[in-house]
Amino acid sequence: MSGAKRLALAGLRRLDPERAHGLALSALRAGLGPRGGPVRSPRLAVSLAGLSLPNPVGLAAGLDKNAAALDGLARCAFGWVEVGAVTPRPQSGNPRPRLWRLTEDRAAINRFGFNNEGMEAAAERLARRPAGQCLGLNLGANKDSADRAGDFAAVLTRCGPHIDFATVNVSSPNTEKLRDLQGRAALAALLARVQEANAALPRPLPILLKIAPDLTEAELADIAEAAEEAGIAGIVATNTTLSRKGLRSADADKPGGLSGAPLFEKSTRVLARLSTLTALPLIGVGGISTAQEAYAKIRAGASALQLYTALIYRGPALAREIALGLEALLKRDGFASVSEAVGTGRGDWL
Repeated sequence: MSGAKRLALAGLRRLDPERAHGLALSALRAGLGPRGGPVRSPRLAVSLAGLSLPNPVGLAAGLDKNAAALDGLARCAFGWVEVGAVTPRPQSGNPRPRLWRLTEDRAAINRFGFNNEGMEAAAERLARRPAGQCLGLNLGANKDSADRAGDFAAVLTRCGPHIDFATVNVSSPNTEKLRDLQGRAALAALLARVQEANAALPRPLPILLKIAPDLTEAELADIAEAAEEAGIAGIVATNTTLSRKGLRSADADKPGGLSGAPLFEKSTRVLARLSTLTALPLIGVGGISTAQEAYAKIRAGASALQLYTALIYRGPALAREIALGLEALLKRDGFASVSEAVGTGRGDWL
């Protein structure tokens, strides 16, 4: 990382976290981020649920909630990008403060509560998306909705023609009772509604399901079964955690979901266990900040990856660093492709 980039990141970290987040997005929109586009190589290319990815390193939902920086993100090294979560109606989310950096733990806690400008604003921007970008949308439900399954279906119907995949988000801890939708019966009903809306699109999409890390063995098994029965294309493991185990930072007791380095082990164990319960493709998320950690997720069972919190501490150039480092690790161990390495280290996490 250049000296100028180090100074820029240091300056952002001196600001209120949510303000710094907004400025970082503004910089991407202004063309001040990385350039060059996705890292591409035959060894890194991934076929995921019908999507052709130049590399497996993706951007998780949450950084660009309103699809406002698509051009800037397309210039970064990500093999795929997910924006949102987007709800049918605009909503302001939870009161501030609602984002805390836990620098000592290389982590963050957020309780945003699906703050976004709504599906109409998102759809207009998604319609102008950069060519060639693999782009997905995280589907959300309004906090005061009496029909959350209907909300997910509505966002998919409105925005689906402009994206390549969609993710059903039932795992945010910041919308009251949202995680209740991970229960067997509720999840089956929700996924049926989403798939009905998906079938009505001009071009039906791969639908992913994003789950929490705070699930029992029985709950994981129920989710895997419901996802398979509904024809879901893959499972994103995992969202943020409610656990605060082992944290050192002064803000460790703040409300919301914890992401970053402390989530790595917990989310990877869930990923590995889930890979024994389903043959669906899995996306590894949670605590990835190095190529070695990305490789560990793949060997635990992930076919692709997503980053978020580490970008706060390392900047958007981290995606290129991880993709190139991952290619070197695959070559070192004699893997000609990412798919050859998937699950080869699962036993280390079970």
